[in-house]
Amino acid sequence: MRRLERNDLRQYDDLAAEWWRPGGGFELLHWLAAARGALVPRASRPGAVLVDAGCGGGLLAPHVAGLGYVHIGVDLGRLGLATAAGHGVTPVAGDVTALPLASASADVVVAGEILEHVTDLPAAVAELCRVLRPGGLFVLDTVNATRLGRVVSITLGERFGAAPVGIHDPELFVDPGDLTTLCAKHGVRLEVRGIRPSVIGLVRWLVLPGRKRAPLGRMLPTRSTQVLYQGRGRKGEDGAA
Repeated sequence: MRRLERNDLRQYDDLAAEWWRPGGGFELLHWLAAARGALVPRASRPGAVLVDAGCGGGLLAPHVAGLGYVHIGVDLGRLGLATAAGHGVTPVAGDVTALPLASASADVVVAGEILEHVTDLPAAVAELCRVLRPGGLFVLDTVNATRLGRVVSITLGERFGAAPVGIHDPELFVDPGDLTTLCAKHGVRLEVRGIRPSVIGLVRWLVLPGRKRAPLGRMLPTRSTQVLYQGRGRKGEDGAA
C-alpha cells in the first residue's frame, strides 16, 4: 500500500477490500456499526430518511435494514460508496462539512467513526444538525481526545494491528464536552456514554485473523469515555436544545 500522510482519506480506497472481509482490517468497524444500529429506532413515518454520514462501505446497512428508512450514505470515497451501494445504501458523494442534502430532510443522522477524521469539526456538526428534522435523532461514535485515547488508538492500536497504520490523526480526536456544546448550539441535546470492544472478541480477532466466524466480538457500554464513546440526542422541535 502506498505511504500517505496521517488521515489521508485515500487510504480507504487502498483498503477497500477490507470493508466486508471476515476478520479483516475493519473488523472493529463492524462491531461499532452494530452498536450504532442498536440506537436507531424503527421509522415513525413512511418515507423516513436515515443519513449515514461517512458511510464508508455501508457497514451500518444490515443493522438498520427493515426499520423502514431510506438509507442514504454520504462519503468522499468512491470505492466505499460503490461498495455501500451493493449493500442497499443510496450513495451520495459529498463532504460532511458541506452535505449536498436539504435542510431538515433526515429523520435520523448517523455519524459513525467520521468526526475524528474531519479537519473542521464545528462545520461538520453544523451540517449534520442542519439536515436533521426537528425531533430527529442524531447518533454518533468517535474517539476521545485524551492521552489514553491516543495511546490505545495510535500507539497500541497500530502496533498490534487493531487499526491500520496512519488511518487516524490524533490531533483530530474529539473531546465529548466540546462536541456536546457544539450540538447544543445547533439544537441537539447530546448524551454520551463510553463503549469498548469485548476482550474475548478482540483476542479472537488479533490471534485468529481471517477467521470466518462472525461476529468475533461486539462493543459493550462502559462508564469511561476516555477512549471510545457514543452519542445520542434529539433535535428540539423548535430547533433549540
